[in-house]
Amino acid sequence: MGSTPNTKIPYIETPLIKSNSLSELAGCNVFLKLENLQPSGSFKSRGIGSYMMAKLAAQGPDAAKAHFYCSSGGNAGLACVHAAITLGCQATIVVPLSTTAYTIDKLRKAGAADVIQKGLSWQEADDYLTGTLMEEARAKGGVAIYVPPFNAQEIWDGNAGISHEIARQIPTMVKHYPVSVDGASDDDATARIANVDAIVCSVGGGGLLSGIMQGLDDLSMKQTRVIAVETLGTDSLHQAVQAGELITLPAITSLATTLGARTVCQRAFEYGLRDQVSTVVFSDAEAIAACKRFASEEHFLVELSCSVCLAVVYSGRLKELVPGLNKNSVVVFVVCGGSNISYEILEQYVSSLASAQTS
Repeated sequence: MGSTPNTKIPYIETPLIKSNSLSELAGCNVFLKLENLQPSGSFKSRGIGSYMMAKLAAQGPDAAKAHFYCSSGGNAGLACVHAAITLGCQATIVVPLSTTAYTIDKLRKAGAADVIQKGLSWQEADDYLTGTLMEEARAKGGVAIYVPPFNAQEIWDGNAGISHEIARQIPTMVKHYPVSVDGASDDDATARIANVDAIVCSVGGGGLLSGIMQGLDDLSMKQTRVIAVETLGTDSLHQAVQAGELITLPAITSLATTLGARTVCQRAFEYGLRDQVSTVVFSDAEAIAACKRFASEEHFLVELSCSVCLAVVYSGRLKELVPGLNKNSVVVFVVCGGSNISYEILEQYVSSLASAQTS
């Protein structure tokens, strides 16, 4: 999104790095797009930041009174709060009763004007936000702006920047890392990576997938496969693609709650039906194991909603999902991040998993 010289932008261009350990394990060139380094701790800064900038610009003289409202289990709310403060506004977040005290504390420390718990699910929290809270604010003359977590064009526009950055950054990687490139030696400074064979990303409501696909369309990168990853119990996209129509999960039964959209957005479903896209589902146990291993080997602690992507490599399924994979292939994993994780939380996951396996 364009901006005037004095406009702040609540997200950053993130690094692209090569992982030697994952490359060796996968038998190809594996790169990590570090969205966990966004100001809010997750890729949500991009889409929600882009959305809020667009809405603020549309307010004209009322922009100074803008107050943003977002319903979120965590990461979207954190992105909203960070963007609001960066842009000189306030943000109120409504979270469901299932949201942990750890996440609520993070939202408050990030600078939220208020954090309210309401409802047993995200939908109930959202209904209260839009039907009661925002209406009351408007009745008092406030400029109340709704911030959706994933389903808006402006959000997809922001997330499309991930694809654009990858396309710009990937040819330069041979300057910084030993990279296997067909027809060129590792130390050839003039070598360039011709294309990206696959991008791997998580899917919750589908805002990240929609943005990545939009960006690839912008760049005519139709040869790039996209592997969309979910956990068992949040797999609303995979089930929808299998059924050929949108489905609604009866409940979210996975520990990866930030992937917990019972229905994906229509745009993500349409992208999921393309031959270019593969959907894959892993268990919570595989996501937990991937979280531990990724933290140990790459030194990044991310939510299960993010680590489940790495299970594609750790499980040995990458070759199955990327036809023709070889040592010269280039695969980018979007490390989407997430703030609802700590070593203590990870230990709880491991303990609960061990208890379940022995019971």
